[in-house]
Amino acid sequence: MKKVQAIIKPFKLDEVKEALAEVDVQGMTITEVKGFGRTGGKKEVYRGSAYVVDFVPKVQIDIVVPDSLVDAVVDAIEQSAKTGRMGDGKIFVMPVSDAVRIRTGERDDDAI
Repeated sequence: MKKVQAIIKPFKLDEVKEALAEVDVQGMTITEVKGFGRTGGKKEVYRGSAYVVDFVPKVQIDIVVPDSLVDAVVDAIEQSAKTGRMGDGKIFVMPVSDAVRIRTGERDDDAI
């Protein structure tokens, strides 16, 4: 099993969700997050004064999938979240050693 974590632009969430449904992802966790990358944030003007907004709003998607679905999930996220502009986000893939469904006690692939 692998955990796929994606940080994307908030307005791309619906497109990503639809793309993931097409590759048979049945569950995900969405978190509103803030952060910055190479750009270091952006400059805003308020009442004539310029100031830097260090943290840009993003959406974090966490999905645990069987190894067989990892490539399809990563491709679906990459294609649907891409705008071609700076700040599109990142995708991380991490190993998951164990999963347990609390309600039934199912483990590993059966739990996801």
